[in-house]
Amino acid sequence: MMSIREQAQAAVKAERQLAVTSTKVKDEALLAMAAALLAQEKEILTANAADMTQGKAKGMRQAMLDRLLLNHKRLEEMATGLRQVAGLADPVGNVVDGRTLPNGLTIVKERVPLGVIGIIYEARPNVTADAIGLCLKSGNAVILKGGSEAIASNTAIAQVLTKAAEAAGIPAGSIQFITSTEHSAVTELITLNGLVDCVIPRGGAGLIHAVVRGASVPVIETGLGLCHTYVDAGADYEMAAKIAINAKTQRPAVCNAMETLLVHQDAAADFLPALIKELQAKGVEVRGDAVTQKLGKGVVAATDQDWATEYDDLILSIKVVKDLDEALEHIARYSTKHSECIVTRNYEHARKFQQCVDAACVYVNASTRFTDGFQFGMGAEIGISTQKLHARGPMALPELTTFKYLISGDGQVRA
Repeated sequence: MMSIREQAQAAVKAERQLAVTSTKVKDEALLAMAAALLAQEKEILTANAADMTQGKAKGMRQAMLDRLLLNHKRLEEMATGLRQVAGLADPVGNVVDGRTLPNGLTIVKERVPLGVIGIIYEARPNVTADAIGLCLKSGNAVILKGGSEAIASNTAIAQVLTKAAEAAGIPAGSIQFITSTEHSAVTELITLNGLVDCVIPRGGAGLIHAVVRGASVPVIETGLGLCHTYVDAGADYEMAAKIAINAKTQRPAVCNAMETLLVHQDAAADFLPALIKELQAKGVEVRGDAVTQKLGKGVVAATDQDWATEYDDLILSIKVVKDLDEALEHIARYSTKHSECIVTRNYEHARKFQQCVDAACVYVNASTRFTDGFQFGMGAEIGISTQKLHARGPMALPELTTFKYLISGDGQVRA
């Protein structure tokens, strides 16, 4: 078995070939990989069942078990994501800008792959397929380091996709999967300067902060999602309830799920009592301020810590605010700059919210659950970037490239 450094060296060698591999070969490989996922469904689901059994034995939270679970539908979705990526325009070689200088030099700005990308992630086996597909299409070699809780699932998926990709013409070594479950493996990967061009952590706050603090190679931060929905006075309360229920309960363990609901004081009495009952009927523990507690039975008193917590679970904190400005102030203080929403009929309030909220994705009258590369029509995604440099929001193919300047002349020298 190769060491992590040897895997990175093999990835570097492969990436040089992958960077000039034709779009046709890459697309055919992606389609072959999608077919292989479904053809090997039994083996993959058997591996996933072993991870699920171990997770339950270790007392893994239900929300995390949901992230870990694979079934036919989810494998179909992974395969669909790979097919969609195959159908997207290849960013490699795309000319972004060009000019001819007065001295006759021509300068072309062209997209090129980042190189070797390390992906570090937790209990979401779908990331294995998403990351491999996006990295290969954008000409990047990929080194995957999944969490121990999904090791059997990720190993099975990586093996299936690697075999299919290489059989279709992708250079051997382009896909590397780290089988070690030791924390030292992460430390080694994120310090391989000169071999790894960047790392992208996908997971909880602990993982992301650890990678940011410990990495000596560039890091693209993703994922932390303390998302808010603000219900304005005079909003369509039926719409607001539908959005709030979806944002909290459709899949509570993901980063684009709502964690805090803010409600204008003039809307609270008409809107909250019925909403709280519906949330509780769906198994949501509601935590609220003093006003919210009076409007709903069984509401737990919210603490200051609740406003700063990404639950990733069927828990929701609710706060009644006096106006839009107080809602904006609360979001500015606690937001992780992922996804924020306003439900309103007031055009000026909608515009102010979108202009003033500092987040990757800002919604008007729609659930934050749409912050997703698949939903945005990008195919799969490598993650949701919550930073501002290089990439922001759902990261798809263009965000996995950088630029190269190509300069041509006919003998020019600088005076």
